[in-house]
Amino acid sequence: MNENLFASFITPTLIGLPIVIIIIMFPSIMFPTSNRLINNRLISIQQWLVQMTSKQMLSIHNYKGRTWALMLVSLILFIGSTNLLGLLPHTFTSTTQLSMNLGMAIPLWAGTVLVGFRHKTKASLAHLLPQGTPILLIPMLVIIETISLLIQPMALAVRLTANITAGHLLIHLIGGATLALMDINTTTAMVTFIILILLTILEFAVALIQAYVFTLLVSLYLHDNT
Repeated sequence: MNENLFASFITPTLIGLPIVIIIIMFPSIMFPTSNRLINNRLISIQQWLVQMTSKQMLSIHNYKGRTWALMLVSLILFIGSTNLLGLLPHTFTSTTQLSMNLGMAIPLWAGTVLVGFRHKTKASLAHLLPQGTPILLIPMLVIIETISLLIQPMALAVRLTANITAGHLLIHLIGGATLALMDINTTTAMVTFIILILLTILEFAVALIQAYVFTLLVSLYLHDNT
């Protein structure tokens, strides 16, 4: 109970050197490739999930948008596997770091915006000014729409960081309360333990949902600009 509540969010180091790059690369091990003619059940389920997810996300896109298929599928697999690995005991979840999430959100958002200005310049500029706006409100609305456009990557990163961090904090607090109540009231401790199990199941769902939401929003930004 004396452990710092935010200790699990500190970037781990080895011999004084940060090992976050190794941790970021680790989820790729969860998706092995097979050179066999007939795949095993694990590879078959993996390929089925990837095909189903990519088909659902890319159904709204045209030819130019579907060129981002590999990027979007890799993104959802990376975020989802990182979130799931972070639920293991004594592990570090890199998606709880705002700097890393911004590092993913800003380039992807900037890429979609640049694609829009390159292929649909007039339509992209038209988004900054709603149709039928009174002349006196034009300067104010242009500023508001520009700000709303610029905060999109921040919203992406903060949403992912806040949801994953909040779940880890709740698990930490309820787990600590369960240990403290074991010596005080066994019945109450069992109730909190059941709540902890249910919360852990919920966090597994949140880990996958947040990966899907992050990727889906990037996909929608791409759809608006292609």
